[in-house]
Amino acid sequence: MGDDLRKSTQALHLKISKKGTLPMEPKDPKDRLIFALDVPNKAEAVKLARALLPEVGMFKVGLELFMAEGPQLLRDLAQEIPPEKIFLDLKLYDIPATVLGALKTILPGLAFVTIPCDIGFAGLQKIAAQTGFKILAVTVLTSITSSELQELGLHSDFQDPARLVVRKADMARSAGCHGVVCSGREVKAVKEACGPDFLAVCPGIRPAWAAVAGDDQKRTVTPYEAIKNGADYIVVGRPIRTAPDPVAAARKVVEEIAAGMKG
Repeated sequence: MGDDLRKSTQALHLKISKKGTLPMEPKDPKDRLIFALDVPNKAEAVKLARALLPEVGMFKVGLELFMAEGPQLLRDLAQEIPPEKIFLDLKLYDIPATVLGALKTILPGLAFVTIPCDIGFAGLQKIAAQTGFKILAVTVLTSITSSELQELGLHSDFQDPARLVVRKADMARSAGCHGVVCSGREVKAVKEACGPDFLAVCPGIRPAWAAVAGDDQKRTVTPYEAIKNGADYIVVGRPIRTAPDPVAAARKVVEEIAAGMKG
């Protein structure tokens, strides 16, 4: 990042930290859908964003796209998508000072950024208190299974993903995070433990009508199940992106969200 861009970004951070950020409460079924822009370049991301902006509430930028295009991508996307509709999912994992330094270089005004719970309570607390971003703490990746938790050496009490997710979610809430990223299988337990106002964003969403070849997601649920269980937002990527008609697929997901909201 050049010096001029760095200075302008830091000035925007200062302005927003003084002003505060607006809440991002889901208002209707469409607002609860986050589309994952997991594509290899800006051109594909912009094409999908233009097509899907009327159909979804938010867009997620993850590692693949961010690594391909760099921080300038966020400024470029902000020409197409309001910054408050961009969710930066980099799962920044380092000591708090390094994470805070990285956050100062990122376009301010984004909806959420993600930090792994594994940074620990003190780290999460420091980051949440010293940044203007809304922090979502990542609990347990939806690709992880019980057997893998055992291989990682976790105590038997927490080899059940649900118990580990709730433990981490409660820690994140106490640390001042705005919410967590968790599977739709565990979101009901998270809400019961942390309260209805603690946000839950659920990836690993697989509509029954959308098969994903070579799927690496393990703890999956449908859009209807996730919302019915208490998810505030769901993240959907491949079932929409690889569909013959992504717009039609997004609308089908929103229909399921609406049904889940009715219970």
